[in-house]
Amino acid sequence: MTNDLRIALRQLRKSPGFAVTAMLTLALGIGANAVVFSVLNAVVLKPVNVPHAQNLYMVQRDRFPSQSYLDYVDLRDQNRTFESLMTYNILGPVGVDTGGNASTAWPYLASGNYFDALGIQPYLGRFFHATDEHGMNSAPYVVLSYAYWHGHFHDDAGVVGRPVLINKKQLTIVGVAPPAFRGTELFFSPAMWIPMVQQPAVQGYNAMEFRGNHSLFVAGRLKPGVTAAQATADLNTIGASLAKTYPTDDEGVKFTLARPGLVGDMLGGPARAFMAGLMLLAGLILLAACANLGSLFAARAADRAKETALRLALGSKRGMILRQMLTEAVLVSLVGGALGLAGGVAILHFLSAWQPIPDTPINVPVNPDAGTYLVALLLALASALLFGLVPARQVMRADPWQLIRTGMSGTAGQRRFTVRDILLAVQIAICAVLVTSSLVAVRGLVRSLHSNFGFEPHNVMLVGTELHMAGYTDEQLPQMQRRMLDAAAAIPGVTAVGYADHTPLSLGGGDSFVYTDSTTDFRPT
Repeated sequence: MTNDLRIALRQLRKSPGFAVTAMLTLALGIGANAVVFSVLNAVVLKPVNVPHAQNLYMVQRDRFPSQSYLDYVDLRDQNRTFESLMTYNILGPVGVDTGGNASTAWPYLASGNYFDALGIQPYLGRFFHATDEHGMNSAPYVVLSYAYWHGHFHDDAGVVGRPVLINKKQLTIVGVAPPAFRGTELFFSPAMWIPMVQQPAVQGYNAMEFRGNHSLFVAGRLKPGVTAAQATADLNTIGASLAKTYPTDDEGVKFTLARPGLVGDMLGGPARAFMAGLMLLAGLILLAACANLGSLFAARAADRAKETALRLALGSKRGMILRQMLTEAVLVSLVGGALGLAGGVAILHFLSAWQPIPDTPINVPVNPDAGTYLVALLLALASALLFGLVPARQVMRADPWQLIRTGMSGTAGQRRFTVRDILLAVQIAICAVLVTSSLVAVRGLVRSLHSNFGFEPHNVMLVGTELHMAGYTDEQLPQMQRRMLDAAAAIPGVTAVGYADHTPLSLGGGDSFVYTDSTTDFRPT
């Protein structure tokens, strides 16, 4: 083996152009597959990071993940198949004052049994529990995420018991979540968790008393031995009772179960389909790379035909020559795979830190793990076998005496032409698919950027406000909103002013938004 490796290194040093081309070609293919697999692993294959995640399910309402709080209470109290059902929701930016400069944060609202249902333990202090709740605004507590505690409190272990103002309402920090726990959705990392019974105090209104307000997520653990089908049937029995009792809000309601992490099937289904397509394209890139290298190795074997013939005539075994060729292929593949993996790791670190929406904690950690490195190694070895064995039949059936006289045999020449011709056709077909897919994707992106939004976005400025965050009550909001509209309308160049609770495609949303439409270019003061 050492001798084969030494010969392979010497051959590659004699052809640096071939070696660099082969390694970079494989680096592209293996790097692309490593990146896509790592994203697939983080988004689709890995469950939510809680103990015994295989027993955790999200309850969907008519294929949508949203439930009302009153329906959740009925499901929680009447079901016979779940160990516990908890509810939570992404709350949207709130003002946090820790005694210094106020800042915004994105918390979860969670039922008192949230942490107990998930089975996790705090890093510091304690979690809030169902026993802390005794009606609305009865649990003035907050649990910090590890990242928020680390970034805003600088790992201060004395943070437990400290008061903090959330939208001008005082809550007490009771604990810090463990570092690996980022909430119940893979794509969203909350800064803190607030008991759901504190919603009236924190948000200024109580959405929990309306059965038609479907804004909460519900999830829970199945009891031992209970299947998802049994749990679904149990929930739908309760749903039939709810439909009779509350026909206005629950008529025809059907419950289904889905895996948590991607808002049930709402994002889970599209994410799985998208990642499957992306994995297929990455596989095609690697296959095209292998076909290209197969052609290069076949041509390289043809150029070394006389050398191979002399070695055979002098008594070398065909198996030994094949082993040396495979050693050269494996060496090229491993080096190319290492280069591709290094580039892929850099891309994955960037994706893990990337926030597609500024000031919003939406990101998915896709840092490579042992699975990513193992997949890259397996792909490198498989690729080496694919393109390294292309000239195998050429060597196995070569006639050394004819090769010495003419440089190639007639049958070998015809066979070599057939193999290389097939590889060229495969490359053309794969590249045609990849180019067409890329053009379709770019065309779709261009069309989406120039779609008809139903409104004219040009010469419009958007001003976001967070009035509840500033401590305004529901009674004070209309007067303040009127003042903001009047002030915006008085700006020179403004032709129209409007107000809306949410803008199209907005997340969560603040208390109000002000539109200022101008026919001239101006700067806000």
